Amino acid sequence: MKNKKVVIIGNTSNARLAKYFFDIDSEYETSAFSVNEKYISETEFEGLPIKAFEDIEKTYPPSEYDAFVAVGYTNMNKVREDLYNQCKEKGYKLANYISSRCSYLSQFQPGDNCFILEDNTIQPFVKIGNNVVLWSGNHIGHDVKIEDHNFITSHVVVSGFVTIKRNCFLGVNATIRDGITIAPETLIAAGAIIMKDTEEKGVYLPARSTLFEKKSDEIKIS
Repeated sequence: MKNKKVVIIGNTSNARLAKYFFDIDSEYETSAFSVNEKYISETEFEGLPIKAFEDIEKTYPPSEYDAFVAVGYTNMNKVREDLYNQCKEKGYKLANYISSRCSYLSQFQPGDNCFILEDNTIQPFVKIGNNVVLWSGNHIGHDVKIEDHNFITSHVVVSGFVTIKRNCFLGVNATIRDGITIAPETLIAAGAIIMKDTEEKGVYLPARSTLFEKKSDEIKIS
């Protein structure tokens, strides 16, 4: 039953996916998209109007519509953070999307403008802040704290009692050991294994795979 209306901020693939998930798996009906006027090149996106963000509240007032900022991790999530703050200043309530196929076992509900997709496991005592993206298939261990404006991609394992500070990015298949702190604006690349506290604005890369000297048809696989 659709009993709420949402305006999606953005007009890229993230916004298209947000509309899809809100439409098929939430109480929200998507009413329009909105971006800054200089980025408007067409009047519609995904069959809905695109309106200038500068005065969106005149057409879609916050008293009747919620907003959702569907922007990725550009500039360590700061573009999404800025739009999030602007929506707040305009008076909008920020919607959440939490997949019905997510195992959300924590007794603490997340903040606002969160996008939590299918096959995430959120264990007990996890606390999730505002404007957090959890793409598909992550494991968030018990007693983890995820602060505001973070982006966790897919198949990331975050072990228990970890704290993830603001504006971090965790790449696909990253592994975070238990009891450590991921400092603000940490970038953890795909496949990295983090065993101790990170440095603020640190970039952590995994060891690269190397090309073996033999071809695959020269290797005997038993």
